[in-house]
Amino acid sequence: MTISNRGSRKITIGQEAYRWVVSPSGKGSLVLTVQHDDFNGQLIRVSVESDINEYWIEFPNVKSLNMKVIKPSDVATIIIEAMKQGWTPKDKGKPLCFSLSGSTLVPH
Repeated sequence: MTISNRGSRKITIGQEAYRWVVSPSGKGSLVLTVQHDDFNGQLIRVSVESDINEYWIEFPNVKSLNMKVIKPSDVATIIIEAMKQGWTPKDKGKPLCFSLSGSTLVPH
C-alpha cells in the first residue's frame, strides 16, 4: 500500500524523504502512518491516544479532553525511533505497529 500524495505531508530526515498521514481510529484514538517517499516499502503505524476529533462533539465541555496533536517534530522523532527498533522503510514487509506512550514508541 502506498500513502497518497494527496492528503499526506512530506518530511525529510537526513537525506531521506517520507510521507505521513494522520487518521482517526475510533473514539479517543488517532493513527499515524508513515512510508518512505521514494519506495513502496514497509509502513509504520502508530496508535496515539487523542480526543482531538471529539472536540466539537463535546464542546463546550472540553477541559477533560486529551488534545494531543501530532506535529512534524513528533513524526521526525517517531521515524528515528522506529528505525532504531527495526523499521526498514525501503524494504517490503508487513507494517510495523506501535503505540505512542508519552514520547516512547511501544511495539505491538
